[in-house]
Amino acid sequence: MAVYLLDYGAGNVRSLVNAVKHLGYDMQVIQSAEDFDKADKIIFPGVGAFSKAVVALQELGYTEPLRRYLAANRPFLGICVGMQCLFEGSEENPEVAGLGVLPGLVRRFSSADKTVPHMGWNGVRFLPEGQRWTGVDTTAETSAYYFVHSFAVPYTADAPVAGVTLAVTDYGNETFVSAVRRGRIFATQFHPEKSGYAGLRLLRTFLTATAGDEGMPATTLAPGSPLATRTRLTKRVIACLDVRANDHGDLVVTKGDQYDVRVAAEDGGHVRNLGKPVDLTHRYFNEGADEICLLNITSFRNSPLADQPMLEVLRRASESVFVPLTIGGGIRDLVDPDGTPRSALEVASIYFRSGADKVSIGGDAVLAAEAYYASGGQCTGTSAIEQIARPYGSQAVVVSIDPRRVYVDSPEAAGAHRANVVQPAQPGPNGETWCWYQCTVHGGREARDLDARQLAVAVEALGAGELLVNCVDQDGTGLGFDHALLRNIRDAVRIPVVASSGAGCAAHFSNVFRVCDVDAALAAGIFHRREVAIAAVKEQLHRDGVPVREAEATL
Repeated sequence: MAVYLLDYGAGNVRSLVNAVKHLGYDMQVIQSAEDFDKADKIIFPGVGAFSKAVVALQELGYTEPLRRYLAANRPFLGICVGMQCLFEGSEENPEVAGLGVLPGLVRRFSSADKTVPHMGWNGVRFLPEGQRWTGVDTTAETSAYYFVHSFAVPYTADAPVAGVTLAVTDYGNETFVSAVRRGRIFATQFHPEKSGYAGLRLLRTFLTATAGDEGMPATTLAPGSPLATRTRLTKRVIACLDVRANDHGDLVVTKGDQYDVRVAAEDGGHVRNLGKPVDLTHRYFNEGADEICLLNITSFRNSPLADQPMLEVLRRASESVFVPLTIGGGIRDLVDPDGTPRSALEVASIYFRSGADKVSIGGDAVLAAEAYYASGGQCTGTSAIEQIARPYGSQAVVVSIDPRRVYVDSPEAAGAHRANVVQPAQPGPNGETWCWYQCTVHGGREARDLDARQLAVAVEALGAGELLVNCVDQDGTGLGFDHALLRNIRDAVRIPVVASSGAGCAAHFSNVFRVCDVDAALAAGIFHRREVAIAAVKEQLHRDGVPVREAEATL
């Protein structure tokens, strides 16, 4: 069977190729218009802007061959933007027409009652019998699938797309189309290659379907709740791996308190080694982590493009880890040791092609925010955030916020930052009951005259799609997340927020979700040292009524 990948230069297609290979199939890349006639099945993944996908198809000469392929009712699977391109157009780029294979328009989510992008694990619910595939087993297990998008096709019973809608998903007060099927054309708004074993089952079903199945067997999707019950976006539990070279040049996962990753001098002073990066990513996938974050804390001192060991870690991890991978460290404009300039977009692109789904930007985001305020709130398009978000979408850009507390006796004592002063849970060293959060760069070693809330507001305006909020003072304490900081950031932005630093037990995760309404919570050392298990965290969340994805152990 000839399975072809329609790759127009999207972001992370390596994970899809790896997922198909994991299921025992090879996939070739379409390289000419003639390949459409050779294909038995085509998979069209998409990441980022609607216009980038549509225009790229046109420039490659693939638009008409694809239309002919679809008109012939040949097996096709569209994913995310690969699904959106099937429709007539999108609010994201109104000037660009879609393929028009399916009726309807793609529209942006409202952020009035929720964060945008819609990012994380959500369920699907099937439509009434007359509007879904005959024979779907509605008694099957409930599964969650991974979504990451700001635009979707709205669903109502009288919408043009209703006749081809297989499943819908709810987000806030909106219901959107999460799966469509017309004949042997099938498409999902979610990413099956990033949806764990539930997503692998979907891909396997597509790959094994025969013509007699009319494209897809009835067991393709595990149904969600009954139609009357709305789906819910779950809270994410993220495992974070701080990766750096040890004194022998080997990459290891390490952890320290407030960035100090070496043991005491009397114990040898060597870099703490808590495991091998690839081995730990596999372990956390199997233990039910909803995402995995790899942070290169040596920040690629030469060039990320020349850091082959770290790129190899990413490539190998993506071979058998089918949840989202974020990578951070050195995402900025830079110059190679040989004088070759590299743009932040070029750096990010190689990560995406190596298996990353998102990139995390730290210190460079602080400098971009300072430039944003210095220009009177102008977006110049030159920052790393803007460079990457423009083609790949805001959901691909995470900004890591790493502030320290500056304690003051009163809000007025904070000067220019008095509007963003809060009352922390712990008083200052001299009994101060107020503080503001000062942004840092260079691994927390250099402070800037910018507070965390200012940074959050600026990077959201520049196009960041998610914030990873880490209080340096709380790191390694085991006292729980910094609620005062997180509430301050949550109130300032409408994009997803990830809590980091300070988790010491499973209850800390429940507390931060209930008190701060963050979208995800992250931990590192307590998972590495097996002090707290991911399964224990999820059990605690379930007991406390926090929506959480239940990990599935096998295909």
